[in-house]
Amino acid sequence: MSTIRFTGLQVRGGNAAPVEDTVVKEEKFSLFLNGSHFTDLVASAHQITELGAGFVFCQGLSKNVQEVTLSDHEIRVTAPITGSMEKEIGTTGSIGVIRTPPGRVTSGHSVTIPEVYAITREIVTDLWRKTGGVHCSVLFHNGTIAVKSSDVGRHNTVDKVIGHAVLHGIPLGECVIGCTGRQPRDMVIKYAHAGVPVVISRAATTDRGIAAADEFGITLICFSRDDRFTVYTHASRIRDLPG
Repeated sequence: MSTIRFTGLQVRGGNAAPVEDTVVKEEKFSLFLNGSHFTDLVASAHQITELGAGFVFCQGLSKNVQEVTLSDHEIRVTAPITGSMEKEIGTTGSIGVIRTPPGRVTSGHSVTIPEVYAITREIVTDLWRKTGGVHCSVLFHNGTIAVKSSDVGRHNTVDKVIGHAVLHGIPLGECVIGCTGRQPRDMVIKYAHAGVPVVISRAATTDRGIAAADEFGITLICFSRDDRFTVYTHASRIRDLPG
């Protein structure tokens, strides 16, 4: 159960009245990597095996997630790990791993302007409609939405859709991700580790987010709303862009 009913006091036009809202729940999960506790994640309690797989993949810890199991609030991931596992704090206090992506995303996958609009319209979930308290991400592959996710954390939504692709053998180099959240450097690094070539966000980016997208060969599209969007890097992947 990802929500709870909560009664508050709504003030409207100077008048106050009780109101019952659907509020999203935060839950804590412990991530174990090859039997050892690695970190704790605050998340919404659905698509949790996908969250585990995606976290390991998007942090560059392993390209071969062998198994993910969930027992109560423990996510147990089995995957071969090489290299350092030194941690760092991301832009929102989230835990990440200090690892540079292996190289540029060289995928030739591209999109059209109508596809950008269509993907943007899909960046919404029932949980978002009910609560307004979550972020959403979508994974677009082969002309369709392969999976949607929603979560209290924007990082988690991306881990969940990428984790779905990892667990179901969807080639990420042929995918587009749409997201409601801001796109600072630590978000862009996730896509670089995963090899996702195109990212569409309804929100803003940052200077370091743009620099990372440029460095790692990712097409970064932000402020995608209604009939407009802004392309910051590698615009050549939008094949019908004027000029």
